[in-house]
Amino acid sequence: MATTAVAPQVAPRLAQPHLTLQTLPIGADTLAIRSQDWDRDRFDIEFALENGTTYNSFLIRGEKVALIDTSHEKFRQLYLDCLQGILDPAQIDYLVVSHTEPDHSGLVGDLLELAPQMTVVASKVAVQFLEDLVHRPFQRLVVKQGDRLDLGKGHVLEFISAPNLHWPDTILTYDHGTQILYTCDVFGMHYCDDFAWDEHPHLLQADFKLYYDCLMGPNARSVLSALKRMEALPPIAAIATGHGPLLRHHLSDWVEHYRTWSLEQAKAERMVAVFYLSGYGKAEALAQAIARGIQKTGIQVELADLRLVDAHEVRELMSLAAGVVIGMPPQSGPEAATTQVLLKTLLASAHSKQGFGLFESGGEDDESVYLCRNTLQEIGAKEVFAPILLKQPAGEALLQLAEEAGTDLGQWLTRDRSIQQMKALDADLDRALGRISNGLYIITARKGQATSAMLASWVAQASADPPGISIAVAKDRAIESFLQVGDTFVLNVLQEGHYQPLMRHFLKRFPPGADRFAGIKTYPAANGSPILADALAYLECRVVSRLETSDHWVVYSTLEAGRVSSPEGLTAIHHRKVGNHY
Repeated sequence: MATTAVAPQVAPRLAQPHLTLQTLPIGADTLAIRSQDWDRDRFDIEFALENGTTYNSFLIRGEKVALIDTSHEKFRQLYLDCLQGILDPAQIDYLVVSHTEPDHSGLVGDLLELAPQMTVVASKVAVQFLEDLVHRPFQRLVVKQGDRLDLGKGHVLEFISAPNLHWPDTILTYDHGTQILYTCDVFGMHYCDDFAWDEHPHLLQADFKLYYDCLMGPNARSVLSALKRMEALPPIAAIATGHGPLLRHHLSDWVEHYRTWSLEQAKAERMVAVFYLSGYGKAEALAQAIARGIQKTGIQVELADLRLVDAHEVRELMSLAAGVVIGMPPQSGPEAATTQVLLKTLLASAHSKQGFGLFESGGEDDESVYLCRNTLQEIGAKEVFAPILLKQPAGEALLQLAEEAGTDLGQWLTRDRSIQQMKALDADLDRALGRISNGLYIITARKGQATSAMLASWVAQASADPPGISIAVAKDRAIESFLQVGDTFVLNVLQEGHYQPLMRHFLKRFPPGADRFAGIKTYPAANGSPILADALAYLECRVVSRLETSDHWVVYSTLEAGRVSSPEGLTAIHHRKVGNHY
């Protein structure tokens, strides 16, 4: 790729001293628009920044015009004024959304106001997210691995699926005309400088590594999958990232760093491979729900779409996976020939040390879960949760069942780790910590048709005005999904001398999707959650914020209503002797 060196143009910093824009050509018919946030010192809650950051956007002008990503909403006026100074937004034919994280898609709604004619190009998941973000109709083009879009003048865009880097809807975009790969967060770093390229790698190394560790490292196997798909592309002359400098001077070094770090991390972590066929029945929604449940337990997940993987990748994943989940592919239809080969490869690669779970996809002609189940059991693999059968509509209750099944699989894989952690605590400290006593409570919650409940003791009043409480909930508890910010629930207070039947009931290990309230007298609270008729008191709560610790979420909630059924009753107290478990 040959380009003429042109000095970048930097907008003056007079109007907003900490926010500037830089524009520069990076290839034929291609312009970079870099929103420079010089003084940002923290990125969300993930990590502190020492050198600010940038939000990079790109304009390709073939016979058709494509804009790749936008900017953070804090740059709204600066960015839109700059873009309108370059061209009339009515000339934009396509907006490529690499993923929907707000720092890259924060101005999509504004652009649609200025250019309602443009077509949004994104992954299926990204389009679904955007529908909830922009609240207006828009033209869309859903793309998947290997799809192409011809802009004319040699600019043929090819799309690479890169889910979980670091959002589930991520795509990369390769321009065959300039050999530039647009990667959004991948290979990025939080580093703000007027040097638009990577001329000085020694200044960038620390920020590049920190960015990888915080955002890409937790999805190391997804990084390796994306790198493999990149290998199938023609030569890459430059990588245009969404944050920090663009990469071309030391391109092979940056890519090799990702490969080396990801291989090291992938070997060190336990992983579950979840196989499904996107666009078939409810397979994708169920696979994602199961994956969420597994990830609660700290186990990594590799979502493997049977449309995108080949037999070699299936064998590789199965060789690394401690657990495997399979959504049943079709027995007939256009995809059947391919998926049958992959399913046979998958089953032939399984081994006796793996845990597994199966689910029906709900397509027109699913493979039998029982034939796959028999094959896996015959080799000695452990069935961790019973097959998920689609005997009910794919609503909240079914997705809850799937998520709880995933959590069961994750807990099975971490059972030895949990025992080791309990034994690791200093004995004297363990006994002293156990002398902290708490009351006994049942948390109950409802979302749509899905309900959940949990026995809790780590509960405390946290504020007086407004009245509020804090509850510590282990990350792998099923009810954690019902305690997101904005959710409502009921805290039922158990009564001293009358709590044993309720405690015994809610201490049981329920199978995925089981009705926690079978045989229990309840009535609905104003917020819809169940109130236990035999509780001493109840409080109706709304989640306001959450604090993450190493193994729990501390959930702060304000109180909206409450009542005591027995004014003379006392709260049941839970006395422990050790602090390493409840």
